[in-house]
Amino acid sequence: MDTTITDLYYLKLLSRQYPSIRAVSTGIISREAVLELPKGTEHFISDVHGEYESFRHVLKNGSGIIKWKIEETFGDQISSAEKKKLATLIYYPKEKLELLLRTIKDRNIWYRTTLLRLITICRVITSKYSPSRIPLALEEEFGTVIEDLLQAQLADRNRKEYFIRTIDTIIEIDRADDFIITICRLIQRFSVDRLHIIGDIFDRGPGSHIIMDTLLSYHSVDIQWGNHDILWMGAAAGSRACIANVLRVALRYGNLNTLEGGYGINLLPLATFALETYHDDLCLSFIPHPSGGETYNPKTIELMARMHKAITIIQFKLEGELIDNHPDLAMDDRNLLTRINYSRGTIDLNGTEYALNDTNFPTIDPNNPCRLSDEEEEVMDLLHASFSHSEKLQKHTRFLFARGSIYLVQNSNLLYHGCIPMKSDGSFKDVEFGGEKYHSKSLMDYLERSAREGYFGGRDTEEKSHGEDIMWYLWSGADSPLFGKKKMATFERHFIDDINTHREEKNPYYKYSDNESSCTRILREFGLNPKISHIINGHVPVEVKKGESPIKANGKLLVIDGGFSRAYQKKTGIAGYTLIYNPRGLLLASHEPFGSTLKAIAEERDIISTTVILEKSPRRLKIKDTDQGRLIREELKSLQALLLAYREGRIAVNK
Repeated sequence: MDTTITDLYYLKLLSRQYPSIRAVSTGIISREAVLELPKGTEHFISDVHGEYESFRHVLKNGSGIIKWKIEETFGDQISSAEKKKLATLIYYPKEKLELLLRTIKDRNIWYRTTLLRLITICRVITSKYSPSRIPLALEEEFGTVIEDLLQAQLADRNRKEYFIRTIDTIIEIDRADDFIITICRLIQRFSVDRLHIIGDIFDRGPGSHIIMDTLLSYHSVDIQWGNHDILWMGAAAGSRACIANVLRVALRYGNLNTLEGGYGINLLPLATFALETYHDDLCLSFIPHPSGGETYNPKTIELMARMHKAITIIQFKLEGELIDNHPDLAMDDRNLLTRINYSRGTIDLNGTEYALNDTNFPTIDPNNPCRLSDEEEEVMDLLHASFSHSEKLQKHTRFLFARGSIYLVQNSNLLYHGCIPMKSDGSFKDVEFGGEKYHSKSLMDYLERSAREGYFGGRDTEEKSHGEDIMWYLWSGADSPLFGKKKMATFERHFIDDINTHREEKNPYYKYSDNESSCTRILREFGLNPKISHIINGHVPVEVKKGESPIKANGKLLVIDGGFSRAYQKKTGIAGYTLIYNPRGLLLASHEPFGSTLKAIAEERDIISTTVILEKSPRRLKIKDTDQGRLIREELKSLQALLLAYREGRIAVNK
């Protein structure tokens, strides 16, 4: 066997980790065995928009996976009421235990029964994983005990007696509560092997920061950025246009909890400025529309409306300046403050003159409409500092960059939030930046590189400034793959009564997305085999109540934005989709609205979900059929080469 100098150097480095024939042989044996295990369950969720209670519940129940396992395992052995109690205990072990123990007369019997059931469920759920993975997920206190109980064969009399005695001892020494909590968390942990978030964690709902905290501690997750996510990332990077948009969206939906309570953003300078500048303006077009159930008194609503108008005008100014500085963005038609006839109170849009319904612009100089007033500059300086110095926001943003991307190719699936920009004939659209043209995959790669430079680039460098502007473009640019529309009609909605101007024309992608040949072309562009691959994306809510299906292009495209956000649920008719990819195939779960965590615990109200099988695998998929399997086979080649080098004496055995 020929071995190059480079190969030999690599094998010598590898020999430090596997210093003997025995060690490398063990590595080969364990990897060969892992390849034959069933593939892990992948869980796809999109467009959660700050709805943290629904999101966390779906994570806890694995979109119904745990409920199915309870049903499969116990069948008619236990009642429906007992199954509901067991499921709720697994989802919320600490909280449910406190309620249950108040009503139980013989705790020892209940503990023994419950522990037996939990261990049985845990054994079923962990059975498809390598034994080496389970200890890594266990808390140190009960690690060895749980390992032993999971491996115990109850048909063996000696092992059964050991098993029962172990459980009785846990109860006798008053450790049953902690043991139950630990094993419930383990069940949750192994119900889903990997979580995919297909964009839009932020905005609208009240708890985007809570969702981010949950993801930070989740065992395995990747994120495909949505336009709302990139907006917050741009704000954290320091883009003033992104900061203004973040504030405007929060004020529009009456959702200040994430800003103030979650990230500690100081809104007092904006509030003070708005009261002083728009004190005699009712700002009726800017009254917030809370979507997360928040209630405010009339005075607060009036203040928020003035703040909303103040930051919206600042946003238009900042965007106009940015558009002027970047002619390559081809967005001059959206520099709207320069198109207003301030003496007539009208605006020219594409050659048509429209009357403005609000002409109170106390901070705009008609001769230089995009220049911030001194007071607006001061407000933006303070807001910029507040975003830049928010430790939690910066931590969350670094996580989004570390675990996130514009798109992801994994296990024959192509994941992205929005669209692939197309021309009206369905061909990929070339988008030019800096004299270079990009389309589809190359466009996404370029925009992602630029966004990373916008956050991680050197301070005050041209690359960082350009990257910040690209993050704003990804939020609302005409050819942004995250936005997917020709324009964002914020100005028109607030200042023009003609609702025809409010329409936001979608990219032609959405016309062709139900076309199998278009999806085939996209999959090939990203190096995937169209016969076995799928596109999974969100962004545009599926209007189920109008008969729209999330399954498009003969199953090649799956759109899983079903309305997690309450703001969309009247439109969609449901409260979200989740997609499950397990060894048996693809399943789509549609969810009804979630009441609350309190009701879920006290009344055992699970989210009502309907699951359909989208695609059934002809055989049970194994790890060897996945991307992980491909990597393991590459590792095996190296280990087998090292084993041969040891046997041939080309590398000395260290031990």
